[in-house]
Amino acid sequence: MELTKLQNGSDIRGIAITAEDKMKNLGTDQARLIAQGILNWLTDKGIEHPFKIGIGHDSRLTGPELKTAMIDVFTAAGCEVLDFGLATTPALFMATQFEEFACDAGIMLTASHLPFYFNGIKIFSQAGGAEKSDIAFILAHTEAAEKAAGNVKSADLLSRYADDLVEKIQRGSDSDRPLEGLKIVVDAGNGAGGYFADKVLAVLGADTTGSQFLEPDGHFPNHIPNPDNKEAMASIKQAVLDNQADLGVIFDTDVDRSAIVSKDGQMINRNNLIAVLAAIVLQEHPGSTIVTNSPTSDHLKAFIEEKGGQQYRYISGYRNVINKAIELNAAGTDCQLAIETSSHAAFKENYFLDDGAYVIAKVLMLLPKLQKEQRALTDLMAELEQPVETLEIRYPISGEEYQTIGQQMIQRFREELPKHAGFTENPENQEGVRFSVNDPYGKGWMLLRLSLHEPLLVMQVENDQAGQIKRQMPIFRELLARDSNVDITKLDQQINK
Repeated sequence: MELTKLQNGSDIRGIAITAEDKMKNLGTDQARLIAQGILNWLTDKGIEHPFKIGIGHDSRLTGPELKTAMIDVFTAAGCEVLDFGLATTPALFMATQFEEFACDAGIMLTASHLPFYFNGIKIFSQAGGAEKSDIAFILAHTEAAEKAAGNVKSADLLSRYADDLVEKIQRGSDSDRPLEGLKIVVDAGNGAGGYFADKVLAVLGADTTGSQFLEPDGHFPNHIPNPDNKEAMASIKQAVLDNQADLGVIFDTDVDRSAIVSKDGQMINRNNLIAVLAAIVLQEHPGSTIVTNSPTSDHLKAFIEEKGGQQYRYISGYRNVINKAIELNAAGTDCQLAIETSSHAAFKENYFLDDGAYVIAKVLMLLPKLQKEQRALTDLMAELEQPVETLEIRYPISGEEYQTIGQQMIQRFREELPKHAGFTENPENQEGVRFSVNDPYGKGWMLLRLSLHEPLLVMQVENDQAGQIKRQMPIFRELLARDSNVDITKLDQQINK
């Protein structure tokens, strides 16, 4: 197998365990080649030898063996290696920033929320996360480095990272124990985020009784560790209600994403999380621009503008959104937050690092103040209008030319859908095609785009009137059915409900 097929945007991902008809393509042999590629990449960037490399993994079953294979390559090339053991993706970036570690590269073995048989690699330099071009270079330049004597030692990164979060929350709330008297439950989904309960929340005074799935377990026996997953969010919601908690916190496997549940059980993810964080940012930085990915609601745009900010809708992919925010700042537009509906969120004040734990830290800085004012966290998003109905359908595309087929279908919608009353193309969109929907089909919007990494067309529809999406479906079906390579089974299931 070509190593380049493991590239997934700015990450590396593959099948680490043969399972469910998926053949293993990321094992120790591939890990060694990738480690050599990382050494060549660091050399190409002009970083002086010998390199200092930090490496860690989440709870995935194959993390330790892939890590050992990479460490063998690094030490054989004369590197100083810090083995952080269980770690998180944001912490691995901070290993390049904390003075006591000062790593030239931070390497995290993770495949985020994907099933247990996946694994992957995220790579950081002191300048930030590896870009798509960096990953392409690494996978294409795997020739062995010259031999030299290196060394490896274990180090505790998570405790240092947790201490840093604690200090930031204390400073932001002007209190040593700002969470005294609050009950906060954590759901780590058996990933790497379990440390947050004891090393952050408890230190700040919170009662974390009722927290669940804190133990790392790469089988993920309880639910998918994904704040964008309905079952996962239902699980943390139930924990909040059962324990009468003031707040619920849920992380994905490697803690670069998070979401929250309010005291009354409201799920604060997707558009709701963007609204809460935008409200916080716009209080601190009036007039700021918020960069989001494309599938955000029309209501969110109105919410941000009512708060005095601007929304910049960009293409999906957390690196794309972050890089657009960095680009806007460089061009003179103040942009403090880049965030996707998947809950990837990055603040300018925090290196534009997509860090799920820092998202929670921002909320925790504000929570005691809200309590004193007898206001709820949900008050921050109270003005965000909620759609009456939503629908997301992913249509598989068969054939090698799936991208061409998908783009042709998007163009067909662009040309044909406006011929139907009620559909108008929305020009404020840079991914796929987006329509504003009005009478006679209620009031809402529809977006059709290609998936970033899979042979899929993704359709997202929202409406403020009940029953209107189902009325639109036959129109969508007629257009989609013109290409037999597009599988409309899921749409037919919705139509026949």
